[in-house]
Amino acid sequence: MTDTINSTISFIKEQYKTESFIPLHIPYFGGNEKKYLIETIDSTFVSSVGPFVDQFESMMQDLTATKKAVAVVNGTAAIQVALRLLGVKSGDEVLTQALTFVATANAITYQNATPVFIDVDLDTMGLSPKSVSLFLEEFGDLREDGCYNKKTGKKISACLPMHTFGFPVHLDELMKVCEVWKIPILEDAAESLGSEYKGKPTGSFGKLGAFSFNGNKIVTCGGGGAIVTNDFGLGEKGKHLTTTAKVPHPYEYVHDEMGYNFRMPNLNAALACAQLEQLEGFLKNKRKLAKDYESFFLNQGIKFRTEIPNTKANYWLMCVELENRKERDLFLKTTNEDAVMTRPIWQLMYRLPMYLNCQRDRQLNAEFLEERIVNIPSSVR
Repeated sequence: MTDTINSTISFIKEQYKTESFIPLHIPYFGGNEKKYLIETIDSTFVSSVGPFVDQFESMMQDLTATKKAVAVVNGTAAIQVALRLLGVKSGDEVLTQALTFVATANAITYQNATPVFIDVDLDTMGLSPKSVSLFLEEFGDLREDGCYNKKTGKKISACLPMHTFGFPVHLDELMKVCEVWKIPILEDAAESLGSEYKGKPTGSFGKLGAFSFNGNKIVTCGGGGAIVTNDFGLGEKGKHLTTTAKVPHPYEYVHDEMGYNFRMPNLNAALACAQLEQLEGFLKNKRKLAKDYESFFLNQGIKFRTEIPNTKANYWLMCVELENRKERDLFLKTTNEDAVMTRPIWQLMYRLPMYLNCQRDRQLNAEFLEERIVNIPSSVR
């Protein structure tokens, strides 16, 4: 195993043409970023009102094939507001996966709702439609106004799948299950900008979709997020809520409900627009890197994670699957000691102190993946 890891380190250094530290994922600014930022500064519209905010929302609508996009401050805020738009209330429950970044579960908690953790599929590493169905067959209580949990008596107000590392979940199957049980879907597409399921962009399948533009994402503006939807009225409501629920007036400050100051500044939107212009090139380069990794690891006896049929992954963070935790830990230790940044997949949410008591199923697949998956350098070369 040591020889294989050393070969991997050498291969990665050859890809990035350096002996220096190689990060997991860094942004690439090779387009109009500086030009647009200077335009924004010169205009003095650097806050939450400006032409680049409107342009960003329009570009996101086009990229995700949706009718309305709302620019927000980050991906977590996008999920939080989208849950409210779906009608998730205090005391409700949301079905989601334990194998995810903590923001997914936190956003549910921000709404004073409770996450219920359902297992993932091994092939997608995302929420399993079969596991959701089995859970609902055991605990679901279908009523006229929606689905309730027999065990807790609480309403299950949403289903929140996350497209892990940009690999789409089995959306058709999940949508069928949730339709039967009257549970609306919100896609956590924070990691999957540019990914497709059966030819359609992720984020466009659920009632709403949420994206992130954090510094480590395939497209970044430092921070930033977006809510997308094909329900234009719901999108307009989202825009209203995220801009402090302020009612338009020539000079008075009128706010008609509790809103959020979750607006994306024009400065960040300028950066985002320049990045989105390059998305097609980013995707092309990432897919080339993924092919190179796949060919290399095939000869090393290590499984490189690739997209499944009928999907197109953006390969945001690329990953390998080791044989067991011992090999995983050796891989992590050796690569990081040799200035090649690698990271394990997240610790499962129900291991964290604030989510210890959340209801969950057996999590066999999630625990299998937790012990084996490692992210490797995935920046655009």
